[in-house]
Amino acid sequence: MNLGEDIARMLSAYWDKFLLGLAGTLILSVVGTGIGLLLGIFLALGKRLRPKKNDPLYLKIAKGAGLGLCSAYSAVVRGTPMMVQALLFKYGCMMLGVNWNNILPGIDVFNGWMVAGLIVITLNTAAYMGEVVLSGLNGVDKGQSEGARSLGLSSSQTLWSVVLPQALRNAIPTIGNEWIVNIKDSSVLNVIGVAELYFAAYNAANDSYAFMASYLIIAVIYLLLTMLSNLVLKLVGVKLEGKSIFRFRHGRRAIA
Repeated sequence: MNLGEDIARMLSAYWDKFLLGLAGTLILSVVGTGIGLLLGIFLALGKRLRPKKNDPLYLKIAKGAGLGLCSAYSAVVRGTPMMVQALLFKYGCMMLGVNWNNILPGIDVFNGWMVAGLIVITLNTAAYMGEVVLSGLNGVDKGQSEGARSLGLSSSQTLWSVVLPQALRNAIPTIGNEWIVNIKDSSVLNVIGVAELYFAAYNAANDSYAFMASYLIIAVIYLLLTMLSNLVLKLVGVKLEGKSIFRFRHGRRAIA
């Protein structure tokens, strides 16, 4: 049997497994990136804490502790592979008596291990998003803050209404890249039994012994996902620049 026949047979017999795996990958990448971004905002703000001379002693201690914790978290998470983090999370939960098999049992995709995988990928993404948001915050001109304060806005109002929206807008390309990375890197969560795309292909290959066909199928799926994601990001970028998605030149319509 040649490769083309193997691929056709795999798609016919295991299409539902691949579809469920695709759903798992999309859930992990979208939810992990979204919540990771929210946590990353607070992580970035924590890394911007700087004790001031006029601060009372307790506030200086609190700011120093917050800065140290956020910096340490970012260094540890970014300095270790997500696969290792997933295994540490799994066996750490086992030591504490937490069995993810007993959470949402009997569900093919969104079961206990999917919840565990979402926790791992979210906490991992938060460390990277913290650096992305921090870079965006540092890139906002100080004149924006000074202008907002001159209009009577408080420090917190200036941060949340003026500085942070601009920082996030500037960071959208990098945030999008993190999402694309999560689409691919979510595959490592199969080591703790998360039902994502690679996990589905692995099980289908073991059942049919058509390993080449199975992994070629998911390679194409991953490629299509990343290409579509890149297209979405480009369209978002064009929209944020205030341009029309389509323009007309010499009677022809083209992507702006």
